[in-house]
Amino acid sequence: MGTDKNQNLKDRTKLFGLRAIRAARALPRNTEGKVLGTQLIRAATSVGANYRAACKSRSPAEFISRVGVVEEEADECCFWLEMITAAELMPPARLKSLHQEASELTAIMGASRKTAQTGLRS
Repeated sequence: MGTDKNQNLKDRTKLFGLRAIRAARALPRNTEGKVLGTQLIRAATSVGANYRAACKSRSPAEFISRVGVVEEEADECCFWLEMITAAELMPPARLKSLHQEASELTAIMGASRKTAQTGLRS
């Protein structure tokens, strides 16, 4: 990955975390809203933090491992967003764009991991 692409994804994952924080702030202040909001924030901010760590990897194997964590955390965000919708804590339309971004980041990180694995085996 080139540095421009790295910076683009660093910015994108940071913005994703910030958007998740804003969504969590809008949840009801009941037990469900607090728990699901906390889980969403934890997973979403982990996406950006772990992506930055992946960019600093010292080896291809370390990169593969770290980007795998990013993929898992992005997918976990999809789960929490689906739970928020299923629990009727927020209208689905309000979370559609955030869910789409979580899905796209999951796919990007999965493809990056697979590419790196293929390169490691070559």
